[in-house]
Amino acid sequence: MDHTFLVPVRTCAVGVLALRTGRLVSGERVGLAFTSEASLRRTLGPSQQWTRLAREPLAEMLEPLGIEYITVDPDPVGESRTDGAQQQRPSPGQPPEVAAAA
Repeated sequence: MDHTFLVPVRTCAVGVLALRTGRLVSGERVGLAFTSEASLRRTLGPSQQWTRLAREPLAEMLEPLGIEYITVDPDPVGESRTDGAQQQRPSPGQPPEVAAAA
């Protein structure tokens, strides 16, 4: 079974859920995915709507929007990683992976 992520969404005027996206420092749009509610709330704030999605369906939903990369557990704006881990952008043609967040 595929691992699922918590994916932030918002409700449109007609009641349809829409994926929320983010941007890299470069301005490129990316999909957002979180491994826990705590990580989602730390980054986006306490009152967020979300749904569970596996990586492949999320990537398929982002593709028509021209979004190629998914950021997993991004740091809040203005914070940097303290664990020494570096997030890397995948090479073109590879499945979406972790990318640095804005």
